[in-house]
Amino acid sequence: MAVMRSVFYVPSNNEKMVGKATSIEADILTLDLEDSVPPAEKARGREEIKKYLDSSRASQKAKYLYVRVNNWETEMTNDDLEAVVYPGLDGVCLAKCGSGENVKRLDWKLEELEQRRGMKVGSVAIQLLIETAKGVINAYEAASASCRVNSLIFGAVDFTKDMRVTLTSEGKEQLYARFHTAVAARAAGCVAIDCPYVAFQDTEGYKKSTEEGRQMGYEGRMLIHPSQIEPSHEIYTPSAASIEWAEGVKKVFEEEGIAKGTAAVTYLGKMVDTPVYENAMQILRTMEEIRAADAK
Repeated sequence: MAVMRSVFYVPSNNEKMVGKATSIEADILTLDLEDSVPPAEKARGREEIKKYLDSSRASQKAKYLYVRVNNWETEMTNDDLEAVVYPGLDGVCLAKCGSGENVKRLDWKLEELEQRRGMKVGSVAIQLLIETAKGVINAYEAASASCRVNSLIFGAVDFTKDMRVTLTSEGKEQLYARFHTAVAARAAGCVAIDCPYVAFQDTEGYKKSTEEGRQMGYEGRMLIHPSQIEPSHEIYTPSAASIEWAEGVKKVFEEEGIAKGTAAVTYLGKMVDTPVYENAMQILRTMEEIRAADAK
C-alpha cells in the first residue's frame, strides 16, 4: 500500500508554482486540473503537466506524482486524461466521484491509454475524492469498482456546499461524512485521506483536527500549505513509543502465546490476545512501508 501521509496540491496552470513543485517533500504531489484552475486555463494546465512529466518528474522530492482530473459530468475528463497519462504518472484523482460507474469508466480509459502509450497496464492508480452527498452514500461502491483504487479523500469544502451548510474548523457538520468515508475506505481495503484544513495558519487547530481524524481511521491528509507537511508526517507515522510497544507485544505473544499454544498472554500488566497482537503487527508493517518509501 502506498504511503500517503501528505497529499499536497499545486494548481497546474501556475507555471511558477509547478516549477517549484519538485522541492515539495510530501508523500504525494498532486498537480491539479480541477477547482484551482479556471475553465479558460485548463488547456494551459494540461500543457504544464506534460512539461513537468517530461523535464521535472525525475527530480521531484515527493514520493509519488498524481493529477486531479475533472469529473465526468464536466465533459473535460477525457481531455485531461489524454493530456497527462504518460510514463512518470503514478495516479489520477477523480474529483467529485459519485458512483462506481464513474470509476469503471475511468479504469477503462486508463487501460486504453496505457496500452496505446506502451505503459504497464494497471500502473496508474486511482484516487477518489468523496465530496458530495451522493459520493458519500456510494463511497464503498466506488472504492470497490476497480482494483486500481487505492485511496479515498474526504472533501469537506464541496461536501458542505452540497449539503447547504457552513464549513467550520470544528467540523461538526462534517462528522457523519468524515466517519463514513473512512469506514468505506477501510472496508474496500483502501487508504483513507482526510479533508483539507483550510485555516492553515492555525497550527494547533490543524494538529488537533488531524489527530481526531487519525482516530477515525485516516492515514493521511490533503494539504494546502507546505507548513502542514511536517506535522502531518509526524501524526501519521507511528511514534517511537508505539513501535516499542508493538515490538514488545510481538515478542511476548509469539514466544509465550503462539509457541506454547496460548491465545492470551500478559504484557506490561495488560492482556494481549490475538486482536491486540494483530494491531501491533499492523503498526510494524506501517513503519516498514514508510521506511521503504523513504528509501525509494
